[in-house]
Amino acid sequence: MEYRLVTEGSTTFETPVQDENTLFPPGTAQVFYNARMEFNRDMTVLLLVQLRPGLYLDAMAATGVRGLRVAHETGVSVVINDHDPVAAAMITANAKTVGGSIRVTCDDANRLMCGERFDAIDLDPFGTPVPFLDAAARSAKRYLFVTATDTAPLCGAHLKAGIRRYFATPRNTEYHAEVGLRMMMGASARELVKYDRGMEPMLSFAKNHYFRSHVRVLGRVSAADATMDQIGFVMQCKNCLYRAEQKGSLLPAPHSCPCCGAETEPIGPMWMGPLQDKAILASLLETLPSMQFGTAKQMHKLLRQLLAEPETCSFYDYHVIAKNLRVSPPAMDEMLAGLNDIGCSAVRTHFAVTGIKTTAPLHAVEDWIRCWNEKRNLR
Repeated sequence: MEYRLVTEGSTTFETPVQDENTLFPPGTAQVFYNARMEFNRDMTVLLLVQLRPGLYLDAMAATGVRGLRVAHETGVSVVINDHDPVAAAMITANAKTVGGSIRVTCDDANRLMCGERFDAIDLDPFGTPVPFLDAAARSAKRYLFVTATDTAPLCGAHLKAGIRRYFATPRNTEYHAEVGLRMMMGASARELVKYDRGMEPMLSFAKNHYFRSHVRVLGRVSAADATMDQIGFVMQCKNCLYRAEQKGSLLPAPHSCPCCGAETEPIGPMWMGPLQDKAILASLLETLPSMQFGTAKQMHKLLRQLLAEPETCSFYDYHVIAKNLRVSPPAMDEMLAGLNDIGCSAVRTHFAVTGIKTTAPLHAVEDWIRCWNEKRNLR
């Protein structure tokens, strides 16, 4: 197997040579390494610099880059695991070069988590994290980090697969990216509460082909009850863009759209609580300039967006609203300023280029867009 040296953050390690002429180069190497996930790993390293957990598990490590970086760039003690002996051998070789407190294991991830507990557990599988959530919910003492790359089932594009894997009903709405993230987090929450444990999200986002959440695990019955209170549904009208939020139940209550009278459809159950700990986000922004990250500019932009976003459970694509009204969409900045002027918080959302997170009800957004078009036509 041929190798090449790669540097992420301040960590240099060996990865297998990939065929860059294929549609998916990581799939051509004997051990998986995806350079497109550098941003994901950068964000986790930045968070761990602040959290400083006791023992961190990279449960399905492949080349082990995430765990290697955590050990080298944060000083945290890590266990790096992969069930493939070839991958484990590569991790071992890289660990000797990188240094730090690193233990390499070659085991089934579920078996490892069932037999040992870790302060922080990181699940970054190929596809869905669901098969590993039960063991991780019992094994994680303080923190649980989860990535899902099966975005089509989570967003409703592959409806039956989403229902099977997550025991929830997604819908392919204009805000499907947020639905996907919240459904993944809802799956984590349901596994934790089975064991009288709760969670508090610290940093959660959607990007490219994946969803990512970092949550604090709380080992109290009261925390489990509080977590259950944040499970619920977005009730989406079948005929128009209206939606409403229902929290605190695994069963949706019947609900009619106040705009057109149609019966709304439940999306969920999913996590309906906050996605971020805003104090932690502010601290990460302060720490970021002192760190060495290849994606620092992207990180700064996302953290600022997450800090500004109001904690609503869906967002509006204002181009979709304008199209539905059969009018022109205004400039994004002009519309955001207009909504803020009428007392409604409104900001760009990281979930979609033309998406806005706002506390304004649908009719207020529609009225503002209509009014803007009327004034424009009079000029």
